[in-house]
Amino acid sequence: MLIAGIVFLVLLLIGLPIAYVLGATTIVYMLLSENLNMLVSIPQKMSTSVQNYGLLAIPLFVLAGELMNRGGITSRLIGLSQVLVGHFRGGLAYVNVVTNMFLASIIGSANAQTAMMSKVIVPEMEKQGYKKEFSSALTASASLIGPTIPPSIPFILYGVIAEVSIASMFIGGVIPGILLGIGFILLISLFSIKEKYPKQTKASAQKMFKSVLVALPSISIPLLIVLGIISGFFTATESAAIASLLAFLVGFFFYRELKLKDLPNILVNTAVISSIVTFIVAMATMFGWLVSFEKIPQTMASFLVTITESQFGFLLICLILFLFIGMIMEGAAAMIILVPVMLPVAVQYGIDPVHFGIMICLNLTLGLITPPVGTVLFITSSITKISFERLSKVIMPFFAVGVVVLLIVTYIPAVTTWLPSLIK
Repeated sequence: MLIAGIVFLVLLLIGLPIAYVLGATTIVYMLLSENLNMLVSIPQKMSTSVQNYGLLAIPLFVLAGELMNRGGITSRLIGLSQVLVGHFRGGLAYVNVVTNMFLASIIGSANAQTAMMSKVIVPEMEKQGYKKEFSSALTASASLIGPTIPPSIPFILYGVIAEVSIASMFIGGVIPGILLGIGFILLISLFSIKEKYPKQTKASAQKMFKSVLVALPSISIPLLIVLGIISGFFTATESAAIASLLAFLVGFFFYRELKLKDLPNILVNTAVISSIVTFIVAMATMFGWLVSFEKIPQTMASFLVTITESQFGFLLICLILFLFIGMIMEGAAAMIILVPVMLPVAVQYGIDPVHFGIMICLNLTLGLITPPVGTVLFITSSITKISFERLSKVIMPFFAVGVVVLLIVTYIPAVTTWLPSLIK
């Protein structure tokens, strides 16, 4: 096991994709232990791991996001946000956050949101007198709402790994996502007063009504997803299929910006993204098999009990551990490796699996805006041409807001469990 652990660390440090790291480590362990029965069973284990109904939601939500992006949804949502909050001081900064909250209910990916919003709204904010560093930091931070508000790919992954209801994860993430948005809005208000950021002319009631009317088809899709899941009318996976269909109909027939010639590229992008996630899940299942065989969760539980017997202390250890891991490892990979180890221990401490999952997802999401491996920072830096080091410093107040929300989510379980309890 020691040699397998060394192989894991070496491959990880040289930058090999996490799927290959997990697979190679597992095979090395099996060869060294001469456990040929496990080695022979690998293909069946991998095949079984991806035959999960919950995983079907990932390509469907990715497809829905691709269709809505090509169908003119983003421009309508930005327009709606401007007429709703653009007239406040620092209005375009509020528009940034509100638009990200709308997009979060469509895309569910912080990286995708960052790339989109960095190209669209940062140049516009700079034209209106906002500092480029502030605009870039706000855009990167606001994208964290993406993996928190449903649909969320991290929530789907956790639900599959932990065998927890994906619908409960979706609904449980609504309040934390709103808290993040409110936290960023409060921080913007402080910056707006200090820097005297501009405000736009308040839109007339007629223009507001027109903007709401135009954006109504866009807003109706995420609302239908949430209401359908809450009412129990359809599952999270079924909602993804319905969202994809509605996204096509709205973009093709209502806005008429989605063209048939766009479909091949949309389907290819969906297949590529989905295959990457599926391959990681298959490799992680192999690695999880190794972890279970070595009884690592039981060993970890015994070790943590010697450190603390309280739930408070265990959650604090998890906070520090996952914040650190999120700084050096991609969130999905960290979740796939650590959830099978930590979840059984959390259950022993009496922690609700949904609460624990949302805490982990939010925790690892914060890693996207922290160096040295903050992918959202790299994306924003490359698009807006702000140095990575400078952006890392300017983003710290937004990171602090994220930590405060994380503490609320961690130590007030009702924030994540109240809404899911209503649909049981």
